[in-house]
Amino acid sequence: MRIVLRSLFARGALDVQVTLNARREVSGLYFSPVQGYGYVEPSYIDRSRFVEEEMILNASSAFPLPGTLSLPAGDGPWPAVLLVHGSGPNDRDETILANKPFADIAWGLASRGVAVLRYDKRTFAHQAAMASLPEITLREETIDDAVAAVRFLMDDPRFNANRIFVLGHSLGGLAAPRIGLAVPELAGLILLAAPARPLEDILVEQYEYIYGLEEDPAKYQSQLDEFRRQMENVKDPDLSSDIPASQLMGVPAAYWLDLRDYNPPLVAADLDMALLVLQGGRDYQVTMADYALWQEALSLHPQARFRSYPDLNHIFQTGSEKSTPAEYFTPGNVSLEVITDIVDFLRP
Repeated sequence: MRIVLRSLFARGALDVQVTLNARREVSGLYFSPVQGYGYVEPSYIDRSRFVEEEMILNASSAFPLPGTLSLPAGDGPWPAVLLVHGSGPNDRDETILANKPFADIAWGLASRGVAVLRYDKRTFAHQAAMASLPEITLREETIDDAVAAVRFLMDDPRFNANRIFVLGHSLGGLAAPRIGLAVPELAGLILLAAPARPLEDILVEQYEYIYGLEEDPAKYQSQLDEFRRQMENVKDPDLSSDIPASQLMGVPAAYWLDLRDYNPPLVAADLDMALLVLQGGRDYQVTMADYALWQEALSLHPQARFRSYPDLNHIFQTGSEKSTPAEYFTPGNVSLEVITDIVDFLRP
């Protein structure tokens, strides 16, 4: 028997799950955040200026993905933006505790005359099937579905086939140049908090930052040492599929091998399309060090634009204190400044 109690605490809501065995004895106790609890729609949206339509991406495939089209009022064809998620099993709103950054972006853009497609990520909609795959790469996780979504937008007469853009957040930003390679007809890429350095380095840096927030960081030294050891496993020139994911920061060897020779900024530099790189200054997950590498690699790209925001975090929400994981328990919205900059970039 399983009993779930939804409980509200000062910093957010948790589902408290109590599992009982056949003798009605407690056999398990689990706590999990309630995704989306407390979310508040941004004040900058105008629901009279758009409608939404449910759809299924890849309906005839082994991995159909529920999605939502946000369509501006009036007649098209409209420019359109595809939203590509960050790491992990994200829903179409990219729900992170009390926040829904992809909903903010979709509604903010649709209120200003831009159509948006967002969909549940394959690892969210088909978690068990994806987890059972012996080998998975960024292509299966993200790229194949994003390319299919772009093709859907280009084939639909409601959208301007010459004004289709991909917006990638975090891991989605890392994947975006490869999406651009697959669909060179894209009008452009919008990169939000996009990694420019090896992903394994960024993951270790994140752990270092989070443990550094503790009152006694030294007690986590052994965990950090283990993460660093596993990072060296990832970087080993002899890495093979025989090495289990448990020794590779929880990620299969095939995934790391697929990324080994991939440099997103250098790939983007060769793309003949418009590029917009946005970065929050308070972001500890993807930092200003990555942003600087994007600027350097794209310094000669005639269609590249850049903007950083000193007071924004990884999901582009305003704050004044040092960003921490607990910040995501507090409802907030993507900054209007970001929405405005994206709309300006999309103008012909």
